[in-house]
Amino acid sequence: MIGAALCYPTIQGSALQTAFETTAGAGAAAPYNLFGLPAYDTFMGIPWVGANYTSSVVPIIFIIAFAAQVQKVFKRIIPEVVQTFLVPFFVLLIALPIGFLVIGPIVSMLTDLLSAGFTALMSFSPALYGLILGFFWQVLVIFGLHWSVVPLAIMQVTQEGSSQVLTGSFAASFAQTAVVLAMFFKLKDKKLKALCPPAIISGIFGVTEPAIYGITLPKKWPFIYSMIGGAVGGLYLMINNVTAYTMGGLGIFGVLNFINGDDASGMIQSFIAIAIAAVVGFGLTFFFWKDNTVEEEEVIIDKTTIKKKILQVQSKDECYL
Repeated sequence: MIGAALCYPTIQGSALQTAFETTAGAGAAAPYNLFGLPAYDTFMGIPWVGANYTSSVVPIIFIIAFAAQVQKVFKRIIPEVVQTFLVPFFVLLIALPIGFLVIGPIVSMLTDLLSAGFTALMSFSPALYGLILGFFWQVLVIFGLHWSVVPLAIMQVTQEGSSQVLTGSFAASFAQTAVVLAMFFKLKDKKLKALCPPAIISGIFGVTEPAIYGITLPKKWPFIYSMIGGAVGGLYLMINNVTAYTMGGLGIFGVLNFINGDDASGMIQSFIAIAIAAVVGFGLTFFFWKDNTVEEEEVIIDKTTIKKKILQVQSKDECYL
């Protein structure tokens, strides 16, 4: 319920801003301010800082962590006979308003700080920026914090016609895919091994969530190896000043983003970065990761043998009697 409430269309920050500007006029300044963030509406007289939660995970985690503490309190004070209805009712009644009014805005503020930090890091050292962004990109995706970087790239491409903001993250998905390929050759669990081919195919096209959540993250070290591969690829891209000129496709189709008119040198460099990230991720996983899963052996039961054993036991019992 908390997750569904956060994804409700009309409470998103962009929707609240649009509704306010429809009444007050386009470009009108926000009437309230909280934590340094604009608030376009109020709830019980408290300024409501809206945020776009549909692509984020962190606010839900923090709100549910708070809701868990609220639940403990009400389970102690509400009679057990009516807990089934009243406990969830009061948990939502308290956790959701506080989540929207306090927890959500604080997380949004931290996201803005993260965005400012990446901007400052890129100004200081593009190479270091590519290394760090490539290393942490998949972690940012897991928590939805990559949206602190994506708007910067969209804004730059729109205003300047090019951007390097997301360049450092481009090779990360290929490092992840290569890690899954290496795991395919080493896994003992047949069920998990069967998940690898579809995860590899989707990873080639830029969709790495099946690989991350289903295969590498539960095994820990393969996920870290993919982060290292992404970091090396990101470093190479930024050292060679590879620039994106459009916000196009993902995965292998993303190489087209680096073409500037008749100049395809950026695309060639992106292919090299893909190879580097994939080799690093594959090599680290193949040579250093060990699958400790115990291989399950299929036990075939012979019904005839079991019948003979039962008859033997029965005959012995009869002799004893």
